[in-house]
Amino acid sequence: MGRFSDPMKKRKIIIDCDPGQDDAVAILLALAATEDIDLLGITTVAGNVPLALTESNARRICELAGRADIPVFAGASQPLFRKLVTAEWIHGKTGLDGANLPDPQMPLQEKHAVSFLVDTCLAAEDNSITLCPIGPMTNVALAIMQAPQIIPKIKEIVCMGGAVQEFGNTTPAAEFNIYVDPHAANVVVESGIPIVMMPLDVTHKALVTPERLQKFKDMQTPVGNVCGGMLDFFNRFDMSRYGFAGGPLHDPCVVAYLIDPHIFSGRSVNLAIEVSSELTIGQTVVDWWDIQEKPKNAFVCDSLDDDRFFDLLFTRLGRL
Repeated sequence: MGRFSDPMKKRKIIIDCDPGQDDAVAILLALAATEDIDLLGITTVAGNVPLALTESNARRICELAGRADIPVFAGASQPLFRKLVTAEWIHGKTGLDGANLPDPQMPLQEKHAVSFLVDTCLAAEDNSITLCPIGPMTNVALAIMQAPQIIPKIKEIVCMGGAVQEFGNTTPAAEFNIYVDPHAANVVVESGIPIVMMPLDVTHKALVTPERLQKFKDMQTPVGNVCGGMLDFFNRFDMSRYGFAGGPLHDPCVVAYLIDPHIFSGRSVNLAIEVSSELTIGQTVVDWWDIQEKPKNAFVCDSLDDDRFFDLLFTRLGRL
């Protein structure tokens, strides 16, 4: 799967997201990791909140980090075939409740997110672009369907989504990102592009405990204050529903993996997406024990060194 390849080379990445407090932290981590990551652009999709909010939230976060130079593109406002399901009940009506960020001044790019994905990949060398979908995968699926010739250009897709031995968080079977657009996830999984997936099994172990929340606030920087406020708001839902010791930082796991993959462990498996059953639609069906002996098309993580993960997060975000 090319898991630990090219440690000396900067990863050229595109973050495809639906910010969301945890998306915001993932973007900040990528912006703080300039020696490891070359962020070519941010594409946004409807997910946690509708598209008009996700594209504006992505720009707010870039401005917070002093990076108004990062191009932000708006993409799909609806899933491929299904009605949009959003998650204001977790993220608040803005998607970034708790942050109180001003309206963005930097412009939204005129080009559609899918066109940006296609054009950027086509212009790149083979096996050189890493796509990081941390919301529903509608934009990435549309790009693959519109221009299958981008497939060889993509080194890897590192995504947040799914649940393996953990239960779903949107239905008993399905995690939110996959549930919102299971057909898009299916296109991506069946594309033949190497996939690394961060399911709930790993993200539910990356908990912002009260001590870690205080560490954000103790940075005494605009970024630290915003993260502290956002995560204070975001934590309350999972702590009350699951009895967790803190709220899980789902999406930053993807960016942390790009910087230091050794934080995570998992295995190469066959991964499929359920798209037809009303009961289990959006389920990530992972052949963990290789029962079917099918080709392994994904590296699925199931655990992480949480102290090392948060050390990385605090060290990098402390630079902004």
